[in-house]
Amino acid sequence: MTDSAGRLPGRPGERSAAKRPGRGADLLTGVLLVVAEAAAGALLVLWLVVRGMTRSHEAADGKLSAPPPADPGTDWTPIVAIAAFALLIACIAVALLLTGWHWSGGIQAVVAVALGVALLASAVQESGRDAEEPAPVRNAPPCLSGGDSDECARSGG
Repeated sequence: MTDSAGRLPGRPGERSAAKRPGRGADLLTGVLLVVAEAAAGALLVLWLVVRGMTRSHEAADGKLSAPPPADPGTDWTPIVAIAAFALLIACIAVALLLTGWHWSGGIQAVVAVALGVALLASAVQESGRDAEEPAPVRNAPPCLSGGDSDECARSGG
């Protein structure tokens, strides 16, 4: 015979329903998480904007420690930062869904998917851009007449 003191009263479905949050608390938690993520996303965007402005000022002032590469290519830092943020939201969604917070987890999953789609669109658009070709450098022959003629003025030398 089994010990009846070790069993919880009710059927298994009733026990799991008792552990789940109410629909109102679940929705409220989901909305609060979206507001918190919007604030964190705004801080992330602010950091990326300040970083971009700082990089452009450093490049203009010549304060870069190393010479800039000939083809700088794409700056992947914003894409990686937003991808990490989307991955964090996806992990929160999975944790919420596994613990029975279905509305909150669903809302988080929608936010993570939306961030992922925006991220992929941005990455495709950024990688599709061709690097601007530098202006051609005109190699004029040196001025042969001594520098006072029209030939020297037109050739730049």
